[in-house]
Amino acid sequence: MADVGDDVYGEDPTVNELEARVAAITGMEAAVFVASGTMGNLASILAHCQRGQEAIIGDESHVLHYEAGGSSALGGVILHAVDTRPDGTLPLEAIQRAIRATDNLHFAPAGVIGLENTHNRCGGVVIPPTYFAEVADLARAHDLPVHLDGARIFNAAIARGCPVTDWTRHVTSIQLCLSKGLGAPVGSVVAGPKPVTARVRRIRKMLGGGMRQAGVVAAAGLVALDQMVERLADDHANARLLAEGLSQLHGIAVDLAAVQTNIVIFRLAAGLDVAAFLQGCRSHGVLLTNMGNGTLRAVTHADVTVDECRHALAIVSHVLGDLGAAEQARENAAFDALRGRR
Repeated sequence: MADVGDDVYGEDPTVNELEARVAAITGMEAAVFVASGTMGNLASILAHCQRGQEAIIGDESHVLHYEAGGSSALGGVILHAVDTRPDGTLPLEAIQRAIRATDNLHFAPAGVIGLENTHNRCGGVVIPPTYFAEVADLARAHDLPVHLDGARIFNAAIARGCPVTDWTRHVTSIQLCLSKGLGAPVGSVVAGPKPVTARVRRIRKMLGGGMRQAGVVAAAGLVALDQMVERLADDHANARLLAEGLSQLHGIAVDLAAVQTNIVIFRLAAGLDVAAFLQGCRSHGVLLTNMGNGTLRAVTHADVTVDECRHALAIVSHVLGDLGAAEQARENAAFDALRGRR
C-alpha cells in the first residue's frame, strides 16, 4: 500500500518522493509528476513560451507528429519544424536560421528549442551528450531555454553506459516517461529549475492533471526507477536479435546501424501490401506500428522475451510468404487475362 495524500496541495508523500528522486537523478532543482509524456511536453513548452512565440523542434519529433498540436491549439505556441537528420539531430545551422531577429516585427520570436532522446521516428537512436552541449551553447547565445523530450532517456543512458546527467546538464527542462521501457502503468515526470517546474505545476492543473491520492500510481514509478532501468539492456539485446533476423528475410530492409536501443524500424519491399502485412502479423499476435510511407516499427519491452522475438520472426516470415504467394497469384491472373485478350 502506498502512502497517499492530495497531490494538488503537495501532500502526497509518495508523489513527493518520486519527484525528489527524479530531480536527483536528472540533477535538476525540482520535478513534477504528470499523467503522460504528452502532458509533460505540452506543459513544459507552455511554461517556456508566451503566446505567439515559436518552439523550434525537429520535423520528425514526437511533439510535432504525435501530440495533437496541443502547444498551438491550447497555448498559441507556433511549432517551427526544422530538418531532422537520420541520427536524430537538428543541424545547428538550421536551428540558427530558425531563431529570427527579435527586432523585426514580421517574425514570431523563438521561445524554446526542443530536442528528443532517444529519437522515436529515427529508430531509437541515441543522440550523444556532445551534441547537446553544442545546442546549449547556441541557445545560451540567444538566451533561449532547451527542453528535452527524454521519454526514453534511460534507454540512452543504458546504451551509452553513462548517467542521465550527461544530457540533462545541457538542457533547461526534461520530460521523462515511466510507462515506456520502465513498465509503469502510467505517468511521466518533468524536471527543471524551480521557477519552470512551478509553472509546469500550474499548467498541469489547467490541463486537468491535478490528482488526488496520486501515490497509488506514483508508487509504480518508484518501482520502475528501482527495478526496471538496468534491465533495459535486455530490451536492447532483444531488439538487436529481432533486427538481425528481419534483415535476413526477403522483402524487408533494416538499417542495423540505427538499431541502438529498443526500437526497430524496417521497410517492406515495394509491391507488398503494408495493411495486409500488419493484419497478418496481428492475427498471429505480433503487433507492429505503421509509421507511414511503408515504414514499420517494432518495440521490445519488459514483457517481450528472447523466445517471443524468435517466434515473432517466424510469424513475420510466414506472413511474408503468404503475401508473396498472393502477389504471384495476382501477377499470374493478370498475365492470363492479358493472354486471353490476345
